[in-house]
Amino acid sequence: MTPIVMVHGFLGGSRQWGRQLDALGESELITLDLPGFGENASMDALESIQDYAQWVLGELDKNGVGNFHLLGHSMGGMVAQEIVSMAPDRIDQLVLYGTGPTGLLPGRFESIETSIQRANADGAQATARRIAATWFLNETDAEAYSECAEIAEQTNLHAILAGLKSMQDWSGLERLNDIRTKTLVIWGDQDRTYPWSQTERLWTSIPGANLAVVPNSAHATHLEKPIIFNHLVRDFFSS
Repeated sequence: MTPIVMVHGFLGGSRQWGRQLDALGESELITLDLPGFGENASMDALESIQDYAQWVLGELDKNGVGNFHLLGHSMGGMVAQEIVSMAPDRIDQLVLYGTGPTGLLPGRFESIETSIQRANADGAQATARRIAATWFLNETDAEAYSECAEIAEQTNLHAILAGLKSMQDWSGLERLNDIRTKTLVIWGDQDRTYPWSQTERLWTSIPGANLAVVPNSAHATHLEKPIIFNHLVRDFFSS
C-alpha cells in the first residue's frame, strides 16, 4: 500500500497528527518533523521552502521510500508544492490543506512582516502561543490548543524567524498549472491564515483539482473536525 507522507506547518510538528494515526492506520503514515520544529527543534532551521522540500525528499530516500501520497498543511503545503515540482513522478496523489500558492499570505490575521517584528519584540514562547491560538475557532479555549501550543513552544526564535522569512520569499503561482498530480484542496471556512482567495487560486489553477470546504473550522481542521477531515483524506487516497 502506498505510504502517506504528512508535512506539518509553521510552528507545528509530527505530534499534531495524532488524531489521524488510527483513522488512516490502514496505510503507512510518515509524519516528519521539519528541521527547527517539533521533535527536530534542536536542528538548525533551513532558509527556504525549497530547502525544506529537498530535506524531506532526502529523508524519504534514506528510509527507502519510493512513491508516496503527499499531504502538506500550511507552510507544509508550500513545501509539498515544491516537492511535486522536484519529484513529480514519485507523488501518486496530493492533498494541499490550509495552504496557498504564495507565501506573502495576503489576508492573513497579520502580515508576515508584522509577525517578524512581534517575534523579535515578544520572544519565541509568547509568539508561539499567540500564533497557535489563531489556528482555532475558539482560540485558547479550543480543546487541542494546549497540545499545539506545547509543540509550538519547542521552536526557538531563530527557527520562527527563518520559517517566516522562508514563507515571505516563496511563491508557487507560476507552477500551479504544471501540477499533474491528482490533487485535493482542503480548507476550513473560518481559516484566519489562508483566506478563500488563496484556496480558490489553488483549486482553479491546478488542473482537475478537487475541493473540500469544511464548515465551522479554522486553520487546524484536522484537530477541530477530525472525523470529517479523516474521512475526506481516507476517501481521496483510496480512490
